Amino acid sequence: MLRTQLAVPGNHFLTAEHYDQIFTTHGTIMILFMAMPFIFAMFNIVVPLQIGARDVAFPYLNAISFWLFFFAALLFNISFVFGGSPDAGWVSYPPLSELGFDPGPGENFYLLSLQITGIGSIATGINFLATIFKMRAPGMKLMRMPLFTWSVVAASVVIIFAFPALAIALLLLMFDRVFGTHFFTILHGGDPMMFVNLFWIWGHPEVYIVVLPAFGIYSEVVATFARKRIFGYTSMVASLMLISVISYFVWAHHFFTMGSGAGVNSFFAIASMMVAIPTGVKVFNWLFTMWHGRIRLTLPMLWTIAFVPCFTIGGATGVMLAAAPADYQYHNSYFLIAHFHQVLIGGTVFGLIAGMYYWWPKMFGFMLDERLGRIAFWLFNIGFYVCFMPQYPLGLMGMQRRMYTYPAGMGWGTLNFISTIGAYIMALGFLFIVIQVVYSIKYGERDLTGDPWDGRTLEWSLPSPAPHYNLSNTRIRTSP
Repeated sequence: MLRTQLAVPGNHFLTAEHYDQIFTTHGTIMILFMAMPFIFAMFNIVVPLQIGARDVAFPYLNAISFWLFFFAALLFNISFVFGGSPDAGWVSYPPLSELGFDPGPGENFYLLSLQITGIGSIATGINFLATIFKMRAPGMKLMRMPLFTWSVVAASVVIIFAFPALAIALLLLMFDRVFGTHFFTILHGGDPMMFVNLFWIWGHPEVYIVVLPAFGIYSEVVATFARKRIFGYTSMVASLMLISVISYFVWAHHFFTMGSGAGVNSFFAIASMMVAIPTGVKVFNWLFTMWHGRIRLTLPMLWTIAFVPCFTIGGATGVMLAAAPADYQYHNSYFLIAHFHQVLIGGTVFGLIAGMYYWWPKMFGFMLDERLGRIAFWLFNIGFYVCFMPQYPLGLMGMQRRMYTYPAGMGWGTLNFISTIGAYIMALGFLFIVIQVVYSIKYGERDLTGDPWDGRTLEWSLPSPAPHYNLSNTRIRTSP
């Protein structure tokens, strides 16, 4: 709907108000009600199997976390029915989200549902840290854990420290709207920049919460399908933990243009560039693992290989955005839109799809059809570049985010039309994934081994010949 509205100048497919509602719900759903539950699903499926545990440390709390997310998602989306969706952007900056400018109930649904799902996320982070630190099989030292489990440790640490900041920001904004307080109202002594800081103290670590587990998935997939132990296991662990720490020192790059001052901007610019170093270490280690490997181009490996150039371009443009003086040109433009879709789709979504294909036989006992999966892969990837590459020059030409239409004389029409075609190709690729799953339920090759890839994760993803782990406390049968 967003891309259809922007396909041609002066389009009236959506009204301005409806467009605001659509992009607000799009951003919120993609981050908090798609990416987050998808990675938590991977946590639940894989971590107990990799560490030899029967279940997580607190199964009842785990169930509560799921139902909090589930009902929060229902609450958020039911705002479509009751008075309209939230329309102040997925970041909901005041004063736009204050009662005087946004009197409808949609914003209240947003605030309440995000607080509910945030509580579930904090509980999940605590649960998996406790599971990994206290329930590993005898003999499995920390530096013998598979890299996906290490990525869950890193993500859980970030969750525990980042989500409380979001909870406080949303609670104060809800007090402003419901109880008439003025935490973020300038005329009454409040400060909207306080909300912006609190939001991004959560918001940028959130990017790493969703991408770190994807990094763990890539490590498992590359080791399995290159038939080699992961290159630089220790540096991979160190880079995961370093990313989780640096992620707390970059949030102000989201508002370089808001007058923080040269000193503050310099600090956060340097920190934002520094986070590219451990990320680069990981990319090179994956490439070195593939080097001279016996690579099999299965579906998980295809999505992993596709991730490398996509994320590299996204990372390079991220370093450009991290330069505070240059950011005055890039800020809130379509250059930024292209960048963060490149890293979030190319990093997180590609990783989650790779993990879905990789562990699907373990979960459900049958393979997903390879031919349909390859069609989906090529459609989605071609569509992705056709959709988002034109947005870089659009941003440099001056097109700003959140614009619901534009005049014909700006010269943006052709690139926007190409971008919209790419979005429809991506949608077709996703449709083929759905068709693939439905088709495979009936016709997919059955697998009773739980390991059709001959993965032997304990061997391929660890730094040296793996010792024998006593997995007697798990119900899962393991090969000798």
